Amino acid sequence: MKDYFDGDPRTNRERMLAGDLYVDDDPENTRAQRRALRLATEYQAAYLQDPDDAQPLLAELIGSLGAGVCVRPPLFVDYGSHISVGEGTFINYHLTALDVAPIRIGKDCQIGPNVQLLTPTHPVEPQPRRDKLEAAQPITIGDNVWLGGGVIVLPGVTIGDNSVIGAGAVVTKDIPPNVVAVGNPARVVRAIQEDQGGHRTH
Repeated sequence: MKDYFDGDPRTNRERMLAGDLYVDDDPENTRAQRRALRLATEYQAAYLQDPDDAQPLLAELIGSLGAGVCVRPPLFVDYGSHISVGEGTFINYHLTALDVAPIRIGKDCQIGPNVQLLTPTHPVEPQPRRDKLEAAQPITIGDNVWLGGGVIVLPGVTIGDNSVIGAGAVVTKDIPPNVVAVGNPARVVRAIQEDQGGHRTH
């Protein structure tokens, strides 16, 4: 296989954290992934007994967890430690948050069931992809954002404060604040005015 990292003394984990191409064979990454899987599994089991008692496990899994956050399990992450969730945010069942790069979720968000936040990327060219190269780009969700059920947010996307993404949308590029976006790829269909309360979208 071609040596893609000739002259680069960094470990694959260091390349990953820098947002550069890397191969996911670093032992430290493997340990961190197994830790995340263990904590997510323990959190789900504890939540079934008492959601309040389960909260310390969630706080251990997630890098930064605001007050009053509710996450209904199951929850699927790569590391967990690269995720921050602002206070008052509600996350429904089956969130998949692949946090190879940072995932920032703001305050007072509503995240519907089966949402996917996907930071990893892979080369389009066949050979580097065959050689297992990958990278990642961060995802940022602003404050008071509503992601409808089944929304998929792709690498590098920022969604602005107060915006609403309709169910099933695939968000491939940045969405400004205070808008409704729907579809695949997601497109802005209207602005949100402060006096338009009570309307639903998908």
